[in-house]
Amino acid sequence: MKLKTLFAAACAVVAWTQGAPAHADYPDRPIRLLVGYAPGGPVDTTARVFAKYLTDKLGQSVVVENRSGASGMIALDATAKAAPDGYILGFVASPPLTMSPHVQHSNLFDPRKDFTPVGLIVDYTNVLLVGPQAPVNSVGELIAYAKAHPSSVTFGSAGNGASNHLSAELLKQQSGAPMMHIPYRGNAPAMVDVISSKITFMFDITSTAIPFIKSGKAKALAVTSKTRNPELPDVPTMIESGLKDYEVVGWYSLMGPPKLPADVNARLVKALHDVETDPAFRKAMADGGYTLNDGDAKVLQQRINREYELWGDVVKKANISVN
Repeated sequence: MKLKTLFAAACAVVAWTQGAPAHADYPDRPIRLLVGYAPGGPVDTTARVFAKYLTDKLGQSVVVENRSGASGMIALDATAKAAPDGYILGFVASPPLTMSPHVQHSNLFDPRKDFTPVGLIVDYTNVLLVGPQAPVNSVGELIAYAKAHPSSVTFGSAGNGASNHLSAELLKQQSGAPMMHIPYRGNAPAMVDVISSKITFMFDITSTAIPFIKSGKAKALAVTSKTRNPELPDVPTMIESGLKDYEVVGWYSLMGPPKLPADVNARLVKALHDVETDPAFRKAMADGGYTLNDGDAKVLQQRINREYELWGDVVKKANISVN
């Protein structure tokens, strides 16, 4: 009788084990969150805030690991090639997925199929800035001035193929105005030359541009989102300024390697939702100039595909390459 009881108990344990999720204890060790940029920049600092809240929601440490290089693609490549167990994830900004592969002529990965998208986190907007002495006060005036003075209008960027370089190239292509690109080693030195009017304009992330705008060191001509930015309510959009198809909004997302198990992915989706609905996290993002975006994996993949095609066309028409 005891033998039958033990046998029945053993069968019950086997049946329960077979019916339980394959990764029921996930995560049971620290998770590495890869960031494709050096410490201290906007992507890195936002990733560290996000990692803190994701740690709280998962009950396991999430550790940011910086792997900079190739315009953010080194970290993405490591994410794409990681074991599909959920212990290496990517905190990913949009440019390495939608812009950099075209500029770098890279085949490290295919952003349209080599990842498991978990979901979007936040959006960020750019703003077109000119110096306080610039002879223009609107996008329309900037375009007219460029056409009237074909060799006079210059724009700066964080480097050849940087996101703000491509934003300006899109402006050139849609307006038909001649404008000369001046690449810098980062946004900061470009901003110095905008303020001093050594160059005419640049695009910058709204959160870092606002102090220069409010102090009068730079003039904001337009934001690149479809609607006005709450922090800059008097600044029109590029669409309002006459460029009806101009919308450029960057974003951060959570990505995993391909073939991430369904139960692991579901755990991450829930944790991401819990982070994004946390009032403290929402306030931290708003204070940083970001807009929360709770788009799911399907929305994220559609956005990647759409913007990958858009920037591929811009890069091809402008003949941009870093190689």
